Amino acid sequence: MSISISIKPLIWALLTLACHLACAQKSPTTDMGQVEITDKRDDEIKDRRESTVSKIVITHEEIERMGDNNIGDVLQRQPGISLGGPPGRGSGIRMRGLSAGYTQILMDGQRMPHGFSIESLTPEMVERIEIYRSPTAETGAQAVAGTINIITRQGKRGEPMDLKSSLASQGGQLTEMVSLSTHQDQALFSANYTLSANHSTTPTHAETDLSREVLEPFPSSLSRTTFNDSVSKRDSINATARLQFKDAPGETLTLMPFLMFARSSAHGTEHLSQSSSGSGLSGFDDANTRSLRESTVLRLNGQWKKVLSPDSNFELKFNGGGWNSQNNQVQTAGSEVSGGSGGSGGSGGSGGSGGILPTTNMTSTISDRSFTSSLKFKQLLTGGHEWVSGVEIEQVIRAEEAFATPALLGNAGDLGARQLRSAFYTQDEWQINPQWGTYAGLRYEHLDTHGNNGLMQSVNQSTVISPMLHAMWRPEPDSKDQVRMSLTRSYKATPISSLMAPYLRTSQDSTNGSNGPSDPDTVGNPYLKPELATGLDFALEHYLADGGILSASVFYRRVDNYVRTLVAQNLSSGRWVSSPQNVGTANTEGLELEAKFRLNQLISEAPAVNLRANVSFFNSQVAGLPGPHNQMDQQPHTTGNFGGDYRVKGFPLTVGGNFNLTPAYETQTSAAQRLNISRKQEFDVYGLWKVDNTSSWRLSLFNLGPQLFSTGSVYQSPATLEKSQTHNQTYLNVQLLWEKRL
Repeated sequence: MSISISIKPLIWALLTLACHLACAQKSPTTDMGQVEITDKRDDEIKDRRESTVSKIVITHEEIERMGDNNIGDVLQRQPGISLGGPPGRGSGIRMRGLSAGYTQILMDGQRMPHGFSIESLTPEMVERIEIYRSPTAETGAQAVAGTINIITRQGKRGEPMDLKSSLASQGGQLTEMVSLSTHQDQALFSANYTLSANHSTTPTHAETDLSREVLEPFPSSLSRTTFNDSVSKRDSINATARLQFKDAPGETLTLMPFLMFARSSAHGTEHLSQSSSGSGLSGFDDANTRSLRESTVLRLNGQWKKVLSPDSNFELKFNGGGWNSQNNQVQTAGSEVSGGSGGSGGSGGSGGSGGILPTTNMTSTISDRSFTSSLKFKQLLTGGHEWVSGVEIEQVIRAEEAFATPALLGNAGDLGARQLRSAFYTQDEWQINPQWGTYAGLRYEHLDTHGNNGLMQSVNQSTVISPMLHAMWRPEPDSKDQVRMSLTRSYKATPISSLMAPYLRTSQDSTNGSNGPSDPDTVGNPYLKPELATGLDFALEHYLADGGILSASVFYRRVDNYVRTLVAQNLSSGRWVSSPQNVGTANTEGLELEAKFRLNQLISEAPAVNLRANVSFFNSQVAGLPGPHNQMDQQPHTTGNFGGDYRVKGFPLTVGGNFNLTPAYETQTSAAQRLNISRKQEFDVYGLWKVDNTSSWRLSLFNLGPQLFSTGSVYQSPATLEKSQTHNQTYLNVQLLWEKRL
């Protein structure tokens, strides 16, 4: 069922309500006496320092610093974290350069299912973010690169209502956003609510050059240039709440609902010019493109916690809900073909226009339902031990349907699958003495997946046992220096989308050159095994006397059953097909450096500028692939950030910025294929003007000095040589944000 909704009326309704509240009679102020103001950074550093397991804590103050629109932009400024995609349009969190599936995403300590995008969260919804560089038995072993735990807003007594509204411009197109956060606190009940609405319009321009030489069995050549222009519109609503009910002393029930609805549409044009010899069409063609997508995520996290004694408690957690997505893509062709081997009525006219670009219409729907429950028991023991054990069970049911004209192959496009995951874990965190802290954990997980992708019925089962050891040592009990060490076993579970994905074709036939190594058909692999990783981590941390930190950490992961998506030509059909395969063993290692301090901590006469800098170096090797670019899937060799903030003396003005850089790199995905990604850099600046204690204006400029972002592919075998390069235009984003505390 299609839902039609306009976000603009909701944006104006929220603004009207807020203005009414702001203009209402203010209550008399009360003298609070002496108020002590503490630096939020001190709390962040203290939490990080006292944790036995290595982690980074991002406070709400830091999350809101730059005025970002989503949490992904906040995270990419952290050590070792990057986003895929062009500057300003990135998506897919990558820790330590590894692709998104190697990073575990939690919300309030619970795993989020397929279909959840971290970019859908706005900063207003988040209280803090915890980044764990190594897995733990309690948080889960599906964290080869690490874990990101997002804690939703947890308002405090007396905290005012927050209203935010922003207007942004990108490539001449406008984006509007409004959000409202409020908190209430009673004797036996407290709640925090956040609602945000967004209406965005963004332009896209991409140019793709492709050349192909086929030497055998029938020599031919193809040269193609494609220009794509489109404007997309997106309306979204995000709502979260944290409801806490208090009963008997030490007994609480917390409910955390989450709703996300998004409706996006795009209208564009595609212009193609092509020359070929042998099979295929020559000439040029144009097509209009149109797409519409609606997606809804509705989840409910719950936690019941009961204190049994001063030294023990247990928690019951549950997480249930679903994700629905409907997608329609239409391409309407209007061709003018000259001199092609097929002519206007040749074999390339499968789409009805008789040209190079066919008329197509594809509709797909995805339904994902999941429920997770867990029970955890915690006991403080004598001698500084904290023992925790628990059990978890998760059920996922996924269904996909796809229909296209021209028709897809057979019944392909339909998928029905279910997955059952069960786990048990136990861990002991032991503070041996003021200098030594240790952690030992063991986790057992079993996954059972059944599915039918329209071609076959299949079953996939796997079991993983993960031991984990962590240690933290300080030379002296009150030392500002400490050393962290970890030896862990983690894994990457194979998602249903890789196991059971149906066979999808790029086109009905390949005479127009649309099917090739750069644009192959896709299909899943039901025989995939989970990737198993053995990891070593070592870190040195130095905490400065007045706050701040200097740290250096190194890591190593050996990955068995490494999965890579390979492209090959089917001998019977002649079509190019990509499918995930276990290819053997891979190793990755890296160095991460981080510094956070005030400049006057090093130079007493210098201004109090808060400085932040981090740089990470990565390297990896996939066994059996030729070097020197045989790293794991699109892993960059370097990422870095440098930023700072300064409160101008005598003015209610704070200015700051951040520079993010990922140099260009190449990846050898197979013996025949190599991918390349261009240099990626983003320079963001902001200025914050506090009008008074209740209102402020923030001007942010994202992606200053926009540059082209390019990706490409080279496929070379004895029979085929294909080169493809796509250049994406990026844009400056100017945003004005108003914040009011009511």
